[in-house]
Amino acid sequence: MLSSLFSRLLACILLCATVQANALTAEQALAIAAGETDDRVAAVQQAVVEPSERTAAFLQALADDAVKVADGKALIVRDDKGIDPVTGAEVPVPADAEDIINNNRMRGEIDTALAGLALFGKDEAQRMAAAKALTKEPDVGRLPLLDKALAQETSDKIRAQLELARAATLLGSDDAAQRIAAAQALSLSATPDTRLLLNERVTVEEDAKVKAALQAALRAIDGQLAWGERLGAAFSGISLGSILLLVALGLAITYGLMGVINMAHGELMMIGAYATYVVQGIFQKYFPGAFDWYLVAALPLAFGASAAVGAVLERGVLRFLYGRPLETLLATWGISLVLMQLVRTIFGAQNVGVENPAWMSGGVQVLSNLTLPYNRLVIIGFAIAVLLGMGYLIGRTRLGLFVRGVTQNRPIASCMGVNTARIDTMAFALGSGIAGLAGCALSQVGNVGPDLGQSYIVDAFMVVVLGGVGQLAGTVYAALGLGILNKFLEGWAGAVLAKIAVLVFIIIFIQKRPQGIFAVKGRTAD
Repeated sequence: MLSSLFSRLLACILLCATVQANALTAEQALAIAAGETDDRVAAVQQAVVEPSERTAAFLQALADDAVKVADGKALIVRDDKGIDPVTGAEVPVPADAEDIINNNRMRGEIDTALAGLALFGKDEAQRMAAAKALTKEPDVGRLPLLDKALAQETSDKIRAQLELARAATLLGSDDAAQRIAAAQALSLSATPDTRLLLNERVTVEEDAKVKAALQAALRAIDGQLAWGERLGAAFSGISLGSILLLVALGLAITYGLMGVINMAHGELMMIGAYATYVVQGIFQKYFPGAFDWYLVAALPLAFGASAAVGAVLERGVLRFLYGRPLETLLATWGISLVLMQLVRTIFGAQNVGVENPAWMSGGVQVLSNLTLPYNRLVIIGFAIAVLLGMGYLIGRTRLGLFVRGVTQNRPIASCMGVNTARIDTMAFALGSGIAGLAGCALSQVGNVGPDLGQSYIVDAFMVVVLGGVGQLAGTVYAALGLGILNKFLEGWAGAVLAKIAVLVFIIIFIQKRPQGIFAVKGRTAD
Protein backbone atom coordinates (compact mmCIF):
# COMPACT_ATOMS: atom_id res chain seq x y z
CA MET A 1 0.00 0.00 0.00
CA LEU A 2 2.78 2.40 0.99
CA SER A 3 4.83 1.53 -2.06
CA SER A 4 1.82 2.16 -4.30
CA LEU A 5 1.19 5.51 -2.63
CA PHE A 6 4.86 6.44 -2.90
CA SER A 7 4.91 5.59 -6.62
CA ARG A 8 1.85 7.78 -7.24
CA LEU A 9 3.37 10.65 -5.30
CA LEU A 10 6.58 10.28 -7.27
CA ALA A 11 4.62 10.30 -10.54
CA CYS A 12 2.85 13.44 -9.38
CA ILE A 13 6.15 15.13 -8.52
CA LEU A 14 7.64 14.25 -11.90
CA LEU A 15 4.54 15.54 -13.67
CA CYS A 16 4.62 18.76 -11.70
CA ALA A 17 8.22 19.32 -12.73
CA THR A 18 7.20 19.41 -16.39
CA VAL A 19 4.75 22.31 -16.27
CA GLN A 20 4.86 25.99 -15.61
CA ALA A 21 4.51 27.51 -12.15
CA ASN A 22 1.26 29.41 -12.65
CA ALA A 23 -1.20 29.64 -9.77
CA LEU A 24 -4.29 27.50 -9.24
CA THR A 25 -7.13 29.47 -7.66
CA ALA A 26 -9.45 28.16 -4.98
CA GLU A 27 -12.42 28.79 -7.27
CA GLN A 28 -10.86 26.67 -10.02
CA ALA A 29 -10.11 23.83 -7.59
CA LEU A 30 -13.68 23.83 -6.28
CA ALA A 31 -15.15 23.96 -9.80
CA ILE A 32 -13.02 20.96 -10.81
CA ALA A 33 -13.89 18.98 -7.68
CA ALA A 34 -17.60 19.63 -7.17
CA GLY A 35 -20.70 20.29 -9.23
CA GLU A 36 -22.30 18.81 -12.31
CA THR A 37 -20.13 16.64 -14.50
CA ASP A 38 -20.40 18.95 -17.53
CA ASP A 39 -19.27 21.92 -15.44
CA ARG A 40 -16.41 19.96 -13.90
CA VAL A 41 -15.22 18.77 -17.34
CA ALA A 42 -15.27 22.36 -18.63
CA ALA A 43 -13.29 23.49 -15.56
CA VAL A 44 -10.66 20.80 -16.12
CA GLN A 45 -10.27 21.74 -19.78
CA GLN A 46 -9.93 25.41 -18.88
CA ALA A 47 -7.36 24.71 -16.16
CA VAL A 48 -5.01 22.73 -18.38
CA VAL A 49 -4.85 25.49 -20.99
CA GLU A 50 -2.61 27.38 -18.55
CA PRO A 51 -0.89 24.46 -16.78
CA SER A 52 0.72 24.88 -13.38
CA GLU A 53 2.40 22.74 -10.76
CA ARG A 54 -0.60 23.08 -8.44
CA THR A 55 -3.01 22.13 -11.22
CA ALA A 56 -1.04 19.00 -12.02
CA ALA A 57 -0.83 18.01 -8.35
CA PHE A 58 -4.54 18.61 -7.83
CA LEU A 59 -5.55 16.58 -10.89
CA GLN A 60 -3.29 13.74 -9.77
CA ALA A 61 -4.92 13.81 -6.35
CA LEU A 62 -8.35 13.64 -8.02
CA ALA A 63 -7.21 10.61 -10.01
CA ASP A 64 -6.03 9.01 -6.74
CA ASP A 65 -9.38 9.74 -4.99
CA ALA A 66 -7.50 11.90 -2.51
CA VAL A 67 -9.68 15.05 -2.68
CA LYS A 68 -12.41 16.14 -0.25
CA VAL A 69 -14.69 19.20 -0.07
CA ALA A 70 -15.47 21.12 3.13
CA ASP A 71 -16.76 24.64 3.82
CA GLY A 72 -16.87 25.46 0.12
CA LYS A 73 -13.20 24.55 -0.41
CA ALA A 74 -11.42 21.62 -2.02
CA LEU A 75 -8.70 19.86 -0.01
CA ILE A 76 -6.12 17.23 -0.86
CA VAL A 77 -6.11 14.57 1.85
CA ARG A 78 -3.29 12.03 2.08
CA ASP A 79 -2.52 9.92 5.17
CA ASP A 80 -5.20 11.85 7.09
CA LYS A 81 -3.32 15.10 6.47
CA GLY A 82 -4.95 17.98 4.63
CA ILE A 83 -3.15 19.99 1.95
CA ASP A 84 -4.37 23.26 0.45
CA PRO A 85 -4.29 22.72 -3.35
CA VAL A 86 -3.66 26.45 -3.94
CA THR A 87 -0.73 27.04 -1.57
CA GLY A 88 0.47 23.52 -0.82
CA ALA A 89 0.40 24.26 2.90
CA GLU A 90 -0.84 21.72 5.43
CA VAL A 91 -4.33 22.50 6.74
CA PRO A 92 -6.69 20.72 9.18
CA VAL A 93 -9.29 18.36 7.72
CA PRO A 94 -12.80 19.24 8.97
CA ALA A 95 -14.82 16.36 10.38
CA ASP A 96 -17.64 17.00 7.91
CA ALA A 97 -15.36 16.88 4.84
CA GLU A 98 -17.07 14.99 2.00
CA ASP A 99 -15.37 12.60 -0.41
CA ILE A 100 -15.37 13.45 -4.10
CA ILE A 101 -16.94 10.82 -6.34
CA ASN A 102 -15.68 10.67 -9.92
CA ASN A 103 -17.77 8.84 -12.50
CA ASN A 104 -16.22 7.11 -15.50
CA ARG A 105 -16.54 10.17 -17.70
CA MET A 106 -14.79 12.36 -15.13
CA ARG A 107 -12.01 9.84 -14.62
CA GLY A 108 -11.44 9.69 -18.34
CA GLU A 109 -11.30 13.48 -18.50
CA ILE A 110 -8.81 13.65 -15.63
CA ASP A 111 -6.56 11.01 -17.24
CA THR A 112 -6.67 12.85 -20.55
CA ALA A 113 -5.90 16.16 -18.81
CA LEU A 114 -2.87 14.61 -17.11
CA ALA A 115 -1.74 13.32 -20.50
CA GLY A 116 -2.27 16.81 -21.93
CA LEU A 117 -0.04 18.33 -19.26
CA ALA A 118 2.70 15.92 -20.32
CA LEU A 119 2.72 17.69 -23.72
CA PHE A 120 4.83 20.41 -22.12
CA GLY A 121 7.46 18.12 -20.58
CA LYS A 122 11.08 17.73 -21.62
CA ASP A 123 10.90 14.01 -22.38
CA GLU A 124 10.05 13.45 -26.07
CA ALA A 125 8.73 9.94 -25.42
CA GLN A 126 6.26 11.30 -22.85
CA ARG A 127 5.16 14.07 -25.20
CA MET A 128 4.61 11.58 -28.03
CA ALA A 129 2.62 9.28 -25.75
CA ALA A 130 0.51 12.24 -24.60
CA ALA A 131 -0.15 13.32 -28.19
CA LYS A 132 -1.26 9.79 -29.12
CA ALA A 133 -3.54 9.64 -26.07
CA LEU A 134 -5.20 12.91 -27.07
CA THR A 135 -5.64 11.60 -30.64
CA LYS A 136 -7.60 8.62 -29.32
CA GLU A 137 -9.81 10.79 -27.06
CA PRO A 138 -10.58 13.93 -29.10
CA ASP A 139 -12.57 16.79 -27.58
CA VAL A 140 -13.16 20.27 -28.98
CA GLY A 141 -12.56 21.71 -25.52
CA ARG A 142 -8.90 20.65 -25.72
CA LEU A 143 -8.25 22.59 -28.92
CA PRO A 144 -6.55 25.54 -27.10
CA LEU A 145 -4.28 23.06 -25.31
CA LEU A 146 -3.26 21.45 -28.60
CA ASP A 147 -2.67 24.83 -30.25
CA LYS A 148 -0.42 25.87 -27.39
CA ALA A 149 1.51 22.59 -27.55
CA LEU A 150 1.92 22.95 -31.33
CA ALA A 151 3.21 26.50 -30.96
CA GLN A 152 6.15 25.40 -28.80
CA GLU A 153 6.85 21.86 -30.06
CA THR A 154 10.24 21.41 -31.76
CA SER A 155 10.16 17.73 -32.76
CA ASP A 156 8.79 17.10 -36.25
CA LYS A 157 7.42 13.65 -35.33
CA ILE A 158 5.59 14.97 -32.30
CA ARG A 159 4.27 17.94 -34.29
CA ALA A 160 2.88 15.53 -36.90
CA GLN A 161 1.14 13.55 -34.15
CA LEU A 162 -0.22 16.77 -32.61
CA GLU A 163 -1.57 17.78 -36.02
CA LEU A 164 -3.41 14.45 -36.17
CA ALA A 165 -4.75 15.03 -32.68
CA ARG A 166 -5.92 18.48 -33.73
CA ALA A 167 -7.59 17.07 -36.85
CA ALA A 168 -9.31 14.40 -34.76
CA THR A 169 -10.52 17.13 -32.43
CA LEU A 170 -11.88 19.22 -35.31
CA LEU A 171 -14.09 16.30 -36.38
CA GLY A 172 -16.44 17.54 -33.65
CA SER A 173 -16.35 21.15 -34.82
CA ASP A 174 -19.56 23.02 -35.64
CA ASP A 175 -17.99 24.27 -38.88
CA ALA A 176 -18.59 21.81 -41.76
CA ALA A 177 -15.53 23.10 -43.64
CA GLN A 178 -13.32 22.31 -40.65
CA ARG A 179 -14.78 18.81 -40.41
CA ILE A 180 -14.06 18.21 -44.12
CA ALA A 181 -10.48 19.45 -43.72
CA ALA A 182 -10.06 17.25 -40.66
CA ALA A 183 -11.28 14.18 -42.56
CA GLN A 184 -8.84 14.88 -45.39
CA ALA A 185 -5.97 15.29 -42.92
CA LEU A 186 -6.84 12.07 -41.09
CA SER A 187 -6.98 10.12 -44.36
CA LEU A 188 -3.18 10.46 -44.49
CA SER A 189 -2.89 8.60 -41.18
CA ALA A 190 -3.62 4.98 -42.03
CA THR A 191 -3.98 3.57 -38.51
CA PRO A 192 -6.72 1.46 -36.93
CA ASP A 193 -7.30 4.20 -34.36
CA THR A 194 -7.91 6.79 -37.08
CA ARG A 195 -10.29 4.43 -38.86
CA LEU A 196 -12.21 3.97 -35.61
CA LEU A 197 -12.53 7.73 -35.12
CA LEU A 198 -13.81 8.25 -38.65
CA ASN A 199 -16.26 5.36 -38.35
CA GLU A 200 -17.66 6.81 -35.14
CA ARG A 201 -18.04 10.23 -36.74
CA VAL A 202 -19.63 9.00 -39.98
CA THR A 203 -22.46 7.33 -38.04
CA VAL A 204 -23.57 10.64 -36.51
CA GLU A 205 -22.69 13.04 -39.34
CA GLU A 206 -25.72 14.69 -40.95
CA ASP A 207 -24.08 16.97 -43.51
CA ALA A 208 -23.95 15.14 -46.88
CA LYS A 209 -20.70 16.78 -48.03
CA VAL A 210 -18.94 16.07 -44.76
CA LYS A 211 -20.21 12.50 -44.77
CA ALA A 212 -18.88 12.02 -48.31
CA ALA A 213 -15.47 13.34 -47.20
CA LEU A 214 -15.48 10.98 -44.20
CA GLN A 215 -16.34 8.00 -46.38
CA ALA A 216 -13.61 8.93 -48.88
CA ALA A 217 -11.11 9.13 -46.03
CA LEU A 218 -12.26 5.73 -44.76
CA ARG A 219 -11.81 4.17 -48.22
CA ALA A 220 -8.28 5.57 -48.45
CA ILE A 221 -7.38 4.27 -44.99
CA ASP A 222 -8.95 0.86 -45.65
CA GLY A 223 -6.91 0.53 -48.83
CA GLN A 224 -3.66 1.27 -47.02
CA LEU A 225 -4.48 -0.93 -44.04
CA ALA A 226 -5.39 -3.80 -46.36
CA TRP A 227 -1.81 -3.91 -47.59
CA GLY A 228 -0.58 -4.11 -44.02
CA GLU A 229 -2.98 -6.97 -43.32
CA ARG A 230 -1.87 -8.86 -46.43
CA LEU A 231 1.80 -8.38 -45.64
CA GLY A 232 1.12 -9.36 -42.04
CA ALA A 233 -0.56 -12.58 -43.17
CA ALA A 234 2.35 -13.31 -45.52
CA PHE A 235 4.89 -12.71 -42.74
CA SER A 236 2.90 -14.88 -40.34
CA GLY A 237 2.84 -17.59 -42.99
CA ILE A 238 6.59 -17.38 -43.54
CA SER A 239 7.11 -17.43 -39.77
CA LEU A 240 4.91 -20.53 -39.39
CA GLY A 241 6.64 -22.07 -42.40
CA SER A 242 10.07 -21.52 -40.84
CA ILE A 243 8.91 -23.25 -37.66
CA LEU A 244 7.47 -26.16 -39.67
CA LEU A 245 10.73 -26.32 -41.60
CA LEU A 246 12.78 -26.59 -38.41
CA VAL A 247 10.46 -29.28 -37.11
CA ALA A 248 10.43 -31.23 -40.38
CA LEU A 249 14.14 -31.08 -41.20
CA GLY A 250 15.04 -33.66 -38.59
CA LEU A 251 12.12 -35.81 -39.66
CA ALA A 252 13.29 -35.58 -43.26
CA ILE A 253 16.35 -37.59 -42.19
CA THR A 254 14.77 -40.11 -39.83
CA TYR A 255 11.73 -40.72 -42.03
CA GLY A 256 12.72 -39.48 -45.46
CA LEU A 257 16.21 -41.02 -45.61
CA MET A 258 15.98 -43.88 -43.12
CA GLY A 259 12.35 -44.94 -43.52
CA VAL A 260 11.63 -44.78 -39.78
CA ILE A 261 8.19 -43.46 -38.80
CA ASN A 262 9.38 -41.69 -35.67
CA MET A 263 6.35 -40.75 -33.59
CA ALA A 264 8.73 -39.63 -30.82
CA HIS A 265 10.11 -36.82 -32.99
CA GLY A 266 7.93 -34.26 -31.21
CA GLU A 267 9.26 -35.42 -27.83
CA LEU A 268 12.82 -34.97 -29.08
CA MET A 269 11.82 -31.36 -29.81
CA MET A 270 10.40 -31.16 -26.31
CA ILE A 271 13.76 -32.28 -24.87
CA GLY A 272 15.48 -29.45 -26.74
CA ALA A 273 12.97 -26.95 -25.36
CA TYR A 274 13.45 -28.17 -21.79
CA ALA A 275 17.24 -28.07 -22.26
CA THR A 276 16.80 -24.40 -23.14
CA TYR A 277 14.74 -23.92 -19.97
CA VAL A 278 17.49 -25.53 -17.86
CA VAL A 279 20.17 -23.29 -19.38
CA GLN A 280 17.97 -20.26 -18.70
CA GLY A 281 17.74 -21.25 -15.03
CA ILE A 282 21.52 -21.68 -14.79
CA PHE A 283 22.15 -18.25 -16.28
CA GLN A 284 19.53 -16.63 -14.04
CA LYS A 285 21.18 -18.10 -10.94
CA TYR A 286 24.89 -18.03 -11.72
CA PHE A 287 25.38 -15.60 -14.64
CA PRO A 288 22.64 -12.95 -14.36
CA GLY A 289 24.81 -10.32 -16.04
CA ALA A 290 25.09 -12.47 -19.18
CA PHE A 291 21.46 -13.57 -19.25
CA ASP A 292 20.83 -12.10 -22.70
CA TRP A 293 23.24 -14.68 -24.16
CA TYR A 294 21.75 -17.77 -22.53
CA LEU A 295 20.03 -18.74 -25.78
CA VAL A 296 23.37 -18.97 -27.59
CA ALA A 297 24.66 -21.31 -24.89
CA ALA A 298 21.42 -23.32 -25.03
CA LEU A 299 21.75 -24.20 -28.74
CA PRO A 300 24.57 -26.78 -28.43
CA LEU A 301 23.03 -28.25 -25.27
CA ALA A 302 19.60 -28.60 -26.92
CA PHE A 303 21.21 -30.26 -29.94
CA GLY A 304 23.38 -32.55 -27.82
CA ALA A 305 20.61 -33.61 -25.42
CA SER A 306 18.20 -34.55 -28.21
CA ALA A 307 20.95 -36.19 -30.29
CA ALA A 308 22.02 -38.31 -27.31
CA VAL A 309 18.45 -39.48 -26.66
CA GLY A 310 18.05 -40.19 -30.38
CA ALA A 311 21.26 -42.24 -30.47
CA VAL A 312 20.13 -44.32 -27.49
CA LEU A 313 16.73 -44.79 -29.13
CA GLU A 314 18.29 -45.98 -32.36
CA ARG A 315 20.81 -48.33 -30.76
CA GLY A 316 18.39 -49.73 -28.23
CA VAL A 317 15.19 -50.12 -30.25
CA LEU A 318 15.10 -49.03 -33.87
CA ARG A 319 18.14 -50.96 -35.13
CA PHE A 320 16.06 -54.12 -34.76
CA LEU A 321 13.10 -52.72 -36.70
CA TYR A 322 14.59 -51.39 -39.96
CA GLY A 323 12.46 -52.39 -42.93
CA ARG A 324 9.32 -52.64 -40.79
CA PRO A 325 7.87 -49.10 -40.75
CA LEU A 326 4.62 -49.95 -38.97
CA GLU A 327 6.53 -51.52 -36.11
CA THR A 328 8.76 -48.44 -35.84
CA LEU A 329 5.58 -46.37 -35.61
CA LEU A 330 4.24 -48.40 -32.67
CA ALA A 331 7.59 -48.54 -30.90
CA THR A 332 8.31 -44.82 -31.17
CA TRP A 333 4.75 -43.97 -30.14
CA GLY A 334 5.27 -45.91 -26.92
CA ILE A 335 8.63 -44.22 -26.40
CA SER A 336 6.99 -40.81 -26.86
CA LEU A 337 4.59 -41.60 -24.01
CA VAL A 338 7.52 -42.64 -21.80
CA LEU A 339 9.42 -39.43 -22.58
CA MET A 340 6.39 -37.24 -21.83
CA GLN A 341 5.83 -38.96 -18.50
CA LEU A 342 9.52 -38.65 -17.65
CA VAL A 343 9.38 -34.89 -18.27
CA ARG A 344 6.23 -34.60 -16.14
CA THR A 345 8.03 -36.41 -13.32
CA ILE A 346 11.12 -34.17 -13.47
CA PHE A 347 9.66 -30.75 -14.34
CA GLY A 348 5.97 -31.13 -13.46
CA ALA A 349 2.86 -31.27 -15.61
CA GLN A 350 2.50 -27.48 -15.91
CA ASN A 351 4.10 -25.40 -18.64
CA VAL A 352 7.36 -23.67 -17.76
CA GLY A 353 8.30 -20.13 -18.73
CA VAL A 354 11.16 -19.41 -21.11
CA GLU A 355 11.97 -15.72 -21.53
CA ASN A 356 13.16 -13.96 -24.64
CA PRO A 357 16.57 -12.29 -24.41
CA ALA A 358 16.48 -8.50 -24.62
CA TRP A 359 17.71 -8.55 -28.22
CA MET A 360 14.74 -10.74 -29.22
CA SER A 361 12.11 -8.61 -27.48
CA GLY A 362 10.07 -5.98 -29.29
CA GLY A 363 9.81 -5.59 -33.04
CA VAL A 364 10.28 -3.32 -36.02
CA GLN A 365 7.25 -1.35 -37.24
CA VAL A 366 7.02 -1.49 -41.02
CA LEU A 367 3.53 -0.03 -41.45
CA SER A 368 1.06 1.52 -39.05
CA ASN A 369 -0.68 -1.83 -38.61
CA LEU A 370 2.28 -4.14 -39.25
CA THR A 371 5.00 -4.85 -36.70
CA LEU A 372 7.51 -7.63 -37.27
CA PRO A 373 8.54 -9.22 -33.94
CA TYR A 374 12.26 -9.68 -33.45
CA ASN A 375 11.86 -13.23 -32.12
CA ARG A 376 10.06 -14.30 -35.30
CA LEU A 377 12.68 -12.63 -37.50
CA VAL A 378 15.47 -14.39 -35.60
CA ILE A 379 13.74 -17.76 -35.94
CA ILE A 380 13.34 -17.26 -39.70
CA GLY A 381 17.05 -16.51 -39.98
CA PHE A 382 17.88 -19.45 -37.71
CA ALA A 383 15.79 -21.82 -39.86
CA ILE A 384 17.66 -20.67 -42.98
CA ALA A 385 21.01 -21.21 -41.21
CA VAL A 386 20.04 -24.73 -40.07
CA LEU A 387 18.79 -25.57 -43.58
CA LEU A 388 22.05 -24.41 -45.18
CA GLY A 389 24.11 -26.27 -42.59
CA MET A 390 22.15 -29.47 -43.08
CA GLY A 391 22.33 -29.18 -46.86
CA TYR A 392 26.10 -28.75 -46.67
CA LEU A 393 26.45 -31.67 -44.26
CA ILE A 394 24.41 -34.07 -46.39
CA GLY A 395 25.72 -32.93 -49.76
CA ARG A 396 29.34 -31.96 -49.13
CA THR A 397 30.78 -33.96 -46.24
CA ARG A 398 32.05 -37.52 -45.79
CA LEU A 399 29.27 -38.27 -43.30
CA GLY A 400 26.67 -37.04 -45.77
CA LEU A 401 28.20 -39.23 -48.49
CA PHE A 402 27.98 -42.28 -46.25
CA VAL A 403 24.40 -41.47 -45.24
CA ARG A 404 23.34 -41.15 -48.86
CA GLY A 405 25.20 -44.32 -49.80
CA VAL A 406 23.65 -46.39 -47.01
CA THR A 407 20.20 -44.98 -47.79
CA GLN A 408 20.41 -45.80 -51.50
CA ASN A 409 22.01 -49.26 -51.28
CA ARG A 410 22.89 -50.66 -47.87
CA PRO A 411 24.47 -53.97 -49.06
CA ILE A 412 26.80 -52.30 -51.56
CA ALA A 413 27.78 -49.62 -49.00
CA SER A 414 28.59 -52.38 -46.50
CA CYS A 415 30.69 -54.21 -49.13
CA MET A 416 32.64 -50.98 -49.71
CA GLY A 417 33.66 -50.95 -46.05
CA VAL A 418 31.09 -48.53 -44.65
CA ASN A 419 30.04 -49.29 -41.07
CA THR A 420 26.32 -49.12 -41.77
CA ALA A 421 25.27 -49.60 -38.13
CA ARG A 422 27.40 -46.65 -37.07
CA ILE A 423 26.09 -44.50 -39.92
CA ASP A 424 22.51 -45.34 -38.94
CA THR A 425 23.17 -44.19 -35.39
CA MET A 426 24.89 -40.98 -36.49
CA ALA A 427 22.16 -40.14 -39.01
CA PHE A 428 19.39 -40.72 -36.48
CA ALA A 429 21.28 -38.69 -33.86
CA LEU A 430 21.66 -35.87 -36.41
CA GLY A 431 17.93 -35.82 -37.14
CA SER A 432 17.17 -35.91 -33.41
CA GLY A 433 19.62 -33.07 -32.73
CA ILE A 434 17.95 -30.90 -35.36
CA ALA A 435 14.64 -31.64 -33.61
CA GLY A 436 16.28 -30.33 -30.41
CA LEU A 437 17.25 -27.12 -32.22
CA ALA A 438 13.63 -26.78 -33.34
CA GLY A 439 12.53 -27.14 -29.70
CA CYS A 440 15.00 -24.44 -28.66
CA ALA A 441 13.52 -22.10 -31.27
CA LEU A 442 9.93 -22.96 -30.35
CA SER A 443 10.62 -22.08 -26.71
CA GLN A 444 10.92 -18.45 -27.82
CA VAL A 445 7.46 -18.22 -29.41
CA GLY A 446 5.23 -20.49 -27.36
CA ASN A 447 4.70 -22.42 -24.17
CA VAL A 448 7.09 -25.17 -23.13
CA GLY A 449 5.34 -28.20 -21.66
CA PRO A 450 5.18 -31.99 -21.82
CA ASP A 451 2.71 -31.83 -24.73
CA LEU A 452 4.82 -29.48 -26.87
CA GLY A 453 5.67 -32.08 -29.49
CA GLN A 454 2.10 -33.24 -29.98
CA SER A 455 1.19 -29.88 -31.51
CA TYR A 456 3.68 -30.22 -34.38
CA ILE A 457 4.24 -33.91 -35.14
CA VAL A 458 1.30 -34.25 -37.55
CA ASP A 459 2.21 -31.05 -39.40
CA ALA A 460 5.84 -32.22 -39.63
CA PHE A 461 4.83 -35.50 -41.27
CA MET A 462 2.55 -33.63 -43.68
CA VAL A 463 5.45 -31.38 -44.70
CA VAL A 464 7.80 -34.33 -45.35
CA VAL A 465 5.22 -36.35 -47.29
CA LEU A 466 4.04 -33.37 -49.33
CA GLY A 467 7.59 -32.28 -50.16
CA GLY A 468 8.71 -35.73 -51.25
CA VAL A 469 10.32 -38.40 -49.12
CA GLY A 470 14.06 -37.77 -48.78
CA GLN A 471 13.97 -34.43 -50.64
CA LEU A 472 15.26 -31.42 -48.69
CA ALA A 473 14.15 -28.96 -51.38
CA GLY A 474 10.66 -30.42 -51.24
CA THR A 475 10.62 -30.04 -47.46
CA VAL A 476 11.42 -26.32 -47.83
CA TYR A 477 8.73 -25.71 -50.44
CA ALA A 478 6.14 -27.72 -48.50
CA ALA A 479 6.86 -26.00 -45.17
CA LEU A 480 6.66 -22.47 -46.57
CA GLY A 481 3.68 -23.31 -48.79
CA LEU A 482 1.66 -24.88 -45.98
CA GLY A 483 2.55 -22.05 -43.59
CA ILE A 484 1.48 -19.27 -45.95
CA LEU A 485 -1.61 -21.15 -47.15
CA ASN A 486 -2.69 -21.86 -43.58
CA LYS A 487 -2.39 -18.22 -42.48
CA PHE A 488 -4.25 -16.82 -45.46
CA LEU A 489 -7.03 -19.38 -44.99
CA GLU A 490 -7.23 -18.53 -41.28
CA GLY A 491 -8.00 -14.91 -42.12
CA TRP A 492 -10.74 -16.02 -44.48
CA ALA A 493 -12.33 -19.05 -42.79
CA GLY A 494 -10.95 -19.27 -39.26
CA ALA A 495 -8.30 -21.50 -37.68
CA VAL A 496 -10.29 -24.75 -37.54
CA LEU A 497 -11.62 -24.62 -41.10
CA ALA A 498 -8.16 -23.58 -42.33
CA LYS A 499 -6.63 -26.74 -40.81
CA ILE A 500 -9.33 -28.87 -42.41
CA ALA A 501 -8.88 -27.20 -45.79
CA VAL A 502 -5.10 -27.73 -45.68
CA LEU A 503 -5.54 -31.40 -44.79
CA VAL A 504 -8.03 -31.91 -47.63
CA PHE A 505 -5.62 -30.20 -50.03
CA ILE A 506 -2.77 -32.52 -48.99
CA ILE A 507 -4.94 -35.61 -49.36
CA ILE A 508 -6.00 -34.58 -52.89
CA PHE A 509 -2.42 -33.65 -53.82
CA ILE A 510 -1.01 -36.98 -52.62
CA GLN A 511 -3.71 -38.83 -54.53
CA LYS A 512 -2.61 -37.10 -57.72
CA ARG A 513 1.14 -37.14 -56.96
CA PRO A 514 1.97 -39.88 -54.43
CA GLN A 515 5.71 -39.11 -54.34
CA GLY A 516 5.19 -35.49 -53.33
CA ILE A 517 6.36 -32.25 -54.94
CA PHE A 518 9.78 -33.66 -55.83
CA ALA A 519 9.71 -37.33 -56.89
CA VAL A 520 12.77 -39.53 -56.57
CA LYS A 521 14.53 -39.69 -59.94
CA GLY A 522 15.99 -42.93 -61.27
CA ARG A 523 15.25 -46.11 -63.16
CA THR A 524 13.06 -47.34 -60.34
CA ALA A 525 11.26 -45.57 -57.56
CA ASP A 526 9.63 -47.73 -54.91
